Amino acid sequence: MIVKIHPSKISGSINAPASKSSMQRACAAALLSEGDTIISNPGKSNDDLAALDVIQKLGATIRKSNDDLIISSKGINPVSSEINCGESGLGLRMFAPIAALSSQEIILNGSGSLLQRPMNFFDEIFPLLQIQIQSNNGKLPIKIKGPLQPADITIDGSLSSQFLTGLLMAYAKACTMPVSIKVNDLKSKPYIDLTLQVMKLFGWDVKHRNYEEFYFDPKIPKVSPNGGDLEGAFVVEGDWSGAAFLLVAGAVAGEIIVDGLNINSAQADKAILSALKMAGAKISVDDNKISVIQESLNPFHFDATDCPDLFPPLVVLTAYCNGTSSIKGVNRLTHKESNRAISLQEEFKKMGVEIKVSGNVMLITSNGRLNGAIVQSHHDHRIAMACAIAALKANGETTIHNAETINKSYPDFYDDLQKLNADLQKT
Repeated sequence: MIVKIHPSKISGSINAPASKSSMQRACAAALLSEGDTIISNPGKSNDDLAALDVIQKLGATIRKSNDDLIISSKGINPVSSEINCGESGLGLRMFAPIAALSSQEIILNGSGSLLQRPMNFFDEIFPLLQIQIQSNNGKLPIKIKGPLQPADITIDGSLSSQFLTGLLMAYAKACTMPVSIKVNDLKSKPYIDLTLQVMKLFGWDVKHRNYEEFYFDPKIPKVSPNGGDLEGAFVVEGDWSGAAFLLVAGAVAGEIIVDGLNINSAQADKAILSALKMAGAKISVDDNKISVIQESLNPFHFDATDCPDLFPPLVVLTAYCNGTSSIKGVNRLTHKESNRAISLQEEFKKMGVEIKVSGNVMLITSNGRLNGAIVQSHHDHRIAMACAIAALKANGETTIHNAETINKSYPDFYDDLQKLNADLQKT
């Protein structure tokens, strides 16, 4: 799909998309909980659909009830010898140890960029948990055979917190005696907070010591599933990751309100509010509604180590600042849907923005004015969305190729921009 965007002044109110981080964790927790789980405000992104497919292949059944999903589970009972996580890094890293709770041989697979992402972590850790594993030189497909046996282990948390998320859930389900997981150099701690928050709603209260050691005690009683509110339903939060693009759009090209965002959320990308304030954007928060009004923006310096998915919208924000801004955490960008440091450099250079990388820091220099250009998504949903937001105030038309990649996380993104009066055409 090709999307063309002309300079636009956006305005209006829009609901935040459902959080795929929250949705996928809820799917995993529902699978591990015996009984029925109601999920309200379910996501419909490609990653969400992949998670629903995985839990069905691992034994859950799903039915719709109005706008809700009802997930029924009797635990891990695979009905297929292969699960495919699509392009979801979280899906693969989370469901791999969960699938290994079964004694059945299972092939883990994916598609697109996920096939090239390193998964050596499993080669190193799974044998310690009595899981047989055969990988493709640290990449997909991976063949595993459990059942996983929880044990005291130490893992490296520097590449991704997603590996730990899967282990936390699998350990909580399987442990029969007190065990712990020690973690060195954990990155993206807020994502672990989200995992623990979801687990607690489903009855697993895992303790930790400063994110360096996580403790599991089977003597702690497990409550029934369907924590949360709405009469026993798990309500999927609004997505701060997708909403970050909308909030930046308001800061650079108009005046908008984004509804449905939990200001007390554990989602890491809630940090976009701090960045907007640093840049001088006019923001107000009223309950779960965030309003942003276009203002003259100032260069700023931001540490995105724990929220690397914010890099693309942050680059848009810095591009409309007059001067040089910096974003720390570049090392977290290599193994995404694309190498985002390179993708951002290439596409924003076409629009007149200079991006340099110095060690772990990205330096963005701009005069606050961008040019329309023909750009590529690099088959990366967040690069496509960043280019679209940057185009709203650029001088001239911007054309985005392979624009459909937004379906991975936010399939309604372009439609929502049109609702906000963006001059946008899809072909």
